[in-house]
Amino acid sequence: MADIINEMNLNFLSRSYNESFARATVAAFVSQLDPTIDELSDIKTAISEAVTNSIVHAYKNGIGMIYISSKLYSNGRTIIKIRDKGCGIENVNQAMEPLFTTGGSERSGLGFAVMQSFMDKIKVVSKPGKGTTVTLEKYIIRRSVGNGR
Repeated sequence: MADIINEMNLNFLSRSYNESFARATVAAFVSQLDPTIDELSDIKTAISEAVTNSIVHAYKNGIGMIYISSKLYSNGRTIIKIRDKGCGIENVNQAMEPLFTTGGSERSGLGFAVMQSFMDKIKVVSKPGKGTTVTLEKYIIRRSVGNGR
């Protein structure tokens, strides 16, 4: 098993302007693995979707805390967990279906589908009334020195 080379935790209020803060902070942290621009963009997009879900759905009737933890591994693997203590998801399988939304006509229902398309692995664990944890996993392709990068 690969060694953890670094880890971080981040907590912030579920306010919409903190979505860009979370995206930029996690991207800066993951940059230690020397990802390509495309890999970093994929991670930022997935983070945006997960954090937006917490803001819009988990705490739809108020403000709560969002918790992000991230670990970087020596083999290029990164694991990012986005957790809230909001309303939770009654049926995770249904929620992960493209176009399913509980957010009304202004929501597209593509958040989980977008996360799945940009990350190597996604896992969602939720308990109604307790909150949701979205675990995102991505392998950063290792490049050898001198290959033009």
